[in-house]
Amino acid sequence: MIGHELGGRYQVIERIGGGGMALVYRAHDILLNRNVAIKVLRNQFVHDEEFIRRFRREAQSAASLSHPNVVSIYDVGQEDEVHYIVMEYIEGKNLNEIIKERAPLQVDESVRIASQICDALDHAHLNQIIHRDIKPHNILIGRNGRVKVTDFGIARAVTSTTITQTGSVVGSVHYFSPEHAKGVTTGEKSDLYSLGIVLYQMLTGVLPFLGESPISVALKHLQEEFEEPRLLNPLIPQSVENVILRSMRKNPEERYQSAKQMLQDLETCLLPERRSESKVLFDDEEDEDRTRVIPAIKPLQRGLGSRGGGGEERVRSMEDAPPPPPGKRKSGRAALWISLTLILLIAMGGVVWYVNSKLSVDEVAVPVVTGISFEQAKAALEEVGLFAEEPPVQAYNPNFEENIVWKQSKTDTMVKEGTHIILTVSTAKVLPKLKDVSNMSYDDAVKELIALGIAQDRISSPDERFSEEFDKGKVISSEPAANSEYDPETVTVKLIVSKGKESTNMPGLLGMTEKEAKAALEKAGLVLDEIKEEPSFTYEKGEVTKQWAYEEGDQVPPGEKITIYLSSGYPPEALEYTFNVPVAPAVDGQKSKIRIVFADARNNGENQEWGTRTIGKSQTLSVNMLLAPNKDGMVSVYRDGEFLETYPITYVDVKNNNVQTPEPPPVQTQTPEPTVAPTEAPAEPTIEPEILPPGTGEGEETGTGDQTGFIPGKDNNNKLLAASRGNGKGKSKNK
Repeated sequence: MIGHELGGRYQVIERIGGGGMALVYRAHDILLNRNVAIKVLRNQFVHDEEFIRRFRREAQSAASLSHPNVVSIYDVGQEDEVHYIVMEYIEGKNLNEIIKERAPLQVDESVRIASQICDALDHAHLNQIIHRDIKPHNILIGRNGRVKVTDFGIARAVTSTTITQTGSVVGSVHYFSPEHAKGVTTGEKSDLYSLGIVLYQMLTGVLPFLGESPISVALKHLQEEFEEPRLLNPLIPQSVENVILRSMRKNPEERYQSAKQMLQDLETCLLPERRSESKVLFDDEEDEDRTRVIPAIKPLQRGLGSRGGGGEERVRSMEDAPPPPPGKRKSGRAALWISLTLILLIAMGGVVWYVNSKLSVDEVAVPVVTGISFEQAKAALEEVGLFAEEPPVQAYNPNFEENIVWKQSKTDTMVKEGTHIILTVSTAKVLPKLKDVSNMSYDDAVKELIALGIAQDRISSPDERFSEEFDKGKVISSEPAANSEYDPETVTVKLIVSKGKESTNMPGLLGMTEKEAKAALEKAGLVLDEIKEEPSFTYEKGEVTKQWAYEEGDQVPPGEKITIYLSSGYPPEALEYTFNVPVAPAVDGQKSKIRIVFADARNNGENQEWGTRTIGKSQTLSVNMLLAPNKDGMVSVYRDGEFLETYPITYVDVKNNNVQTPEPPPVQTQTPEPTVAPTEAPAEPTIEPEILPPGTGEGEETGTGDQTGFIPGKDNNNKLLAASRGNGKGKSKNK
């Protein structure tokens, strides 16, 4: 079955459990990309039409249940002779495993589990579905602590011809209600009785009724009283014990009237005002199922009282009557002895007849029934008048498939007709449980698996996935899952390893256009959610000034929504101003290199290089600036590498047209040396090629970068003021 694809969509991965009627596998739903549990009917029942019909009907009824504490049924189907039910897959343990590991459980934990089971039963009973097989094996506890009840309605599918063959009665007899043990119709209160036993077992670690055989256990359900749970575990509050005592009454009428009533009692039994309540008492005189001591009846009284009725009155009248005469008394005694002798002779004759009839039973040859299923072997023995002992002995044999007879107590011999033959049936291989290697490194997990007997070539390379819970490089889980059964000789283990949290690096968007920013976000798997505008001194109109809520280089979950801010240009209160700086060479007639540095509202007031000029005579250089109410400006001048002067330009002065024109720097006059008058005019000094700033008309420049600070023609906030060029005087423009 493993590796088979059921219904064209369910890929069977591994076997995770099984019982007398069905086997349970973990499978992957290819269509919906999720794990499911598939219960497959055993082969021996695939030809029982009555069983299949009830199996489907009950599975469909259970599929109508929708409750957080009920394992959901997704699908019911058939493929060839395979009948299956597709159910919700729960990762965790069943309650039976938890009880074996750490019973008795804490009182609050036990009550919490019982409350969730009771809630599920209440939902089922409202939908006219009775579970009939409540036991710890059918209670699943997920990793999140959620209780899930499974196998709803499946017990109804067991027919009278299969109930003993499947072992369902044997497996569940410890949780039977008295009416179930009688074989009468069971109802909702039968489920509540079974739930009471489950609560009893959680709190004490033992079952209330034990016996050498299923029949002896069933009789104890009918006749005997169980040991009160507080005698086994004194930590149980009286209010919780009262819940158990009421739910486990032999008379259904004395139990809770509904699952809802029991649920209300469970939800309040741990309240401080209830923990020490009085012990609940019942009137056992009206209990018809309790064990009674019946007084012996004298033979004489029985014989006299059997004639014509009124037995007790006749005995009483005879006791009051006068004694008979001596002669009559002797004759009465003789008649009594004769009667007893006749009865004894008749009984002995019956015994002789019975023994003779047994001794005269025909002998038959025991057929060989190994190599076939238990049901087939049973039928073969019955054909010759023999019987198979039930239940059969179950033992694993690697040479035989599951449920195949591989040994019989008698063979190749003659036995009396009616003899019981003991058959040994092969069971599934006892498989170990896979160790939990989660949160280990991949190498450590591989070492652990090899130590369990799994060959290294059957441990696949790591399957890396993102995880918010496990650190990078740690094992998240394994396939097969932890604590599931596995065959070390054939299993292939896949380890899922964490890649860490799923995230991406936030790109830097500052200075980009809207189109460029959107493309960068899409490339990183992020979403441009909102666009806002704000004025900016640093970025030109239409460029990104800010990104929110992550800065460049931050780790961002994929699909995160990002907001960007675009520049709307300079603020309306900003002023553009051209400051005219007078410069001169150090010595008149000789060349000097002038360097200008300025700061204004742009670039957060940081210094910017205006550029350098090589000049040979005094002139004026224009510096275009941007000022704001809280962002003044300044211009610093350097000549031949030496600092000359810094000129502050305030927003208020510019706005009021009150900027003072700076004085020209001092110039040394060159003293001429006496020489003979030249015969021809001296040649002009060679001047290096230079780019003059607009409006100066003189000078040489070797500027670097943007020497004006504005780019003409781009927008209203970034234009050169033509009026301020070339006149040697500053002029402001209020935007």
